[in-house]
Formats: sequence, C-alpha cells, structure tokens
Amino acid sequence: MTGLFFALLATLLLGVGARDQVLVAQLSERQGARPGVLLVAIASGSLAAGLAAWSGAQVSGMMAAPARLFLVALAMGLAGLELLAPRPRAAAAEPTHSLGAFALVIFAAQLTDAARFAVFALAALTRAPLTSGIGAAIGAALVVTAGWMVANVLQAPWLPALRRGLGGLLLLVALGIGAKSVGLA
Repeated sequence: MTGLFFALLATLLLGVGARDQVLVAQLSERQGARPGVLLVAIASGSLAAGLAAWSGAQVSGMMAAPARLFLVALAMGLAGLELLAPRPRAAAAEPTHSLGAFALVIFAAQLTDAARFAVFALAALTRAPLTSGIGAAIGAALVVTAGWMVANVLQAPWLPALRRGLGGLLLLVALGIGAKSVGLA
C-alpha cells in the first residue's frame, strides 16, 4: 500500500503543470472540453504509469541493493532534470482533432515525464509494481482531469517557479540517495 500512496502523491505533485496536463488544457481551451480527449489522456497516463512501474520492478529485480539504490538515484535525478528543463508552453497553431495523433503525442510526453521517472524509482525501490502503478494511474487521471476542467489555471505565473523548485529538490534527493548507494553517506 505504501507504493500506492507514494506513487499517487508523486504523480499529483510532479504532474502539476506537466506537458500532458498543459496539452490537455490547451486542447480543451481551443476545442472545448471533449470527453474523448480526456479518456485518451487517462488511458495513456494509465498505460505509461503501468509501464514505468513494471519496468522499475523488473530492472531492480536483477540488481543488488547498492546498485538498486543507485538506479533509484538516477531515476530521481532524471525526474529533477525533466522538471528543470525549460520548454515552450505555446499552443500548437493548428491542433488536430484526431484522437489517434493526440494519443501518440500525449503518450510520448507521459512516458518521459518526471512523474513516470519517480514511479519507476518507487517501483524499483519497493519492488511493488502493482500498487505503484495503480497509484500513479490514479494520479495521472486526476492530473489530466484537472487540466481538462480548469485550463486557465495553468497560465499562473508561479507555476514554472514551482516546477523548478521541485526539480531542484529532486536533484538533491537524487544526490543523497546516490551518495548513500556508493557508501558516502
């Protein structure tokens, strides 16, 4: 159960202002709140969460404890870097109405975002892919639903600063875990 709660919280926290949430919000503003967009985003987020949790548990099962901790540090470091990476938030000039194209774009965004890196790390650490995946899927559904419902909130000027702060915090956590994994702490 611990994996479920931590994955849920990590996905909710790291998903605020993430690419998938912003994409869903931009499409909802331009095309109206289409239920198909929301359903595709939720399905894609659930699949990405499941893949991250499963792969974290699979990879960690092949490693000794210090190597597993180092893997967790790497995943947390990647999550931090993803939060720190600047990216344009401009909406596409002509967004497509194709749900298939949207599914591909949002799945790629969700598979490589900070929340899924954190879920990978949690599943590797706890070796509980089922509960971590379920928690992350619920969190992903809530994050994209929030973007679908209240798109204008994602234009808040404090959001990039929050994401950079979380990114810095995750990098510090990654350094601490990494130091512990190699015996420095």
